[in-house]
Amino acid sequence: MLGVLWLALLLLTGCATTPQHHVDLTGNILVDGPNMIADGPPRDKVLWQYRTAVAAMRQGQFNVAKPLLDDALLTLQGIYGKDPEARKSRGYFSREARKTFIGEPYERAMAYFYRGVIYWMDGELDNARACFRSAEFEDSDAEKAEYAGDWVLPEYLDGLATTKLGNDGADALKRARADVKNITLPDYNLKANVLFIVEFGPGPLKYATGEYDQELRIRTRSSPLVSARIKASGIDLAVAPCDDLNFQATTRGGRVMDHVLGNKAAFKGATGVAGDVALIGGLATAAASNNRTTQNIGLGIALAGLISKGISAATTPEADIRTWDNLPQFISFAAVKLPPGENVVTVEFLDARGRADARLTKTLTVTIAPDHDKLVFVSDTSTTPQKL
Repeated sequence: MLGVLWLALLLLTGCATTPQHHVDLTGNILVDGPNMIADGPPRDKVLWQYRTAVAAMRQGQFNVAKPLLDDALLTLQGIYGKDPEARKSRGYFSREARKTFIGEPYERAMAYFYRGVIYWMDGELDNARACFRSAEFEDSDAEKAEYAGDWVLPEYLDGLATTKLGNDGADALKRARADVKNITLPDYNLKANVLFIVEFGPGPLKYATGEYDQELRIRTRSSPLVSARIKASGIDLAVAPCDDLNFQATTRGGRVMDHVLGNKAAFKGATGVAGDVALIGGLATAAASNNRTTQNIGLGIALAGLISKGISAATTPEADIRTWDNLPQFISFAAVKLPPGENVVTVEFLDARGRADARLTKTLTVTIAPDHDKLVFVSDTSTTPQKL
């Protein structure tokens, strides 16, 4: 009977092996990202595509970012219900972190947002608008309709694209104004020929709490930067944040959310306690009796306890804390009219006292065509100078 006990434990816990993927990291995302995408764990591929794409955008390498975002979004769009690892992770015996990473709603929304920005750069306003709408959708509860997305800038740009395409963007503008805080969103200015998309500050990170690390939490990082300023050809324009990713990461529809894998944690705890009770009780019964039948009954109870302990040990409620760790805290915009030809633009990033951090000031040479609008993307971590 004791041999059966050990055999049962061995069968329950198993000896599963996971393929190892080792890639030496250099600290340079534009080196590490492609290496991890090619040779790292397949379940982390989308995460590295996200990270690498935005890093490339900040260096003006939009041709690098575009296919990375396209592939990541293709995975995202096909993941629900189709990825076998995602299905496994919903069960009791697989870690959340083994599933294919697609990110929390705020991360998925930003992937669509960045792709929309590049579509706009390429003059594809209809595709840009579709991406901004998808960004808002990722933040909403479409199945239960318990809350709607409340991103401001994707809504505003949805309406602006609609207006530029010759239709009525008033509804999107109304929704954006209903969600915005502390600033006034301007009416759409069709005379503006340059749209600046500005981002700054460090974005949120994930961590786990709870007895089994089953609670997914968001660590927000406060930014010393609270606004930006754009200077060009007689223009001196303040840029306040439209969206705060700290807020988006910690809320749904404005309500604070706690992310807890409660079912897995409760199951692990209950099976562990039941296993302890049965194992101790059964062995005690077997040891205290000289009757063979009673001993077998006690060992049977111990076997059930051992099985329960094995199930508890195999249950993995740990939260998935893989994080898109180079997102910004704030995103915003400015729409201006600049003369055709080359324009030297300065973008400053300001603290709460309105002081510019000279180390972060960006100098851009923006070439304006007489018959085409221009979108300029600039981050506090962008390389400078850039020609766009």
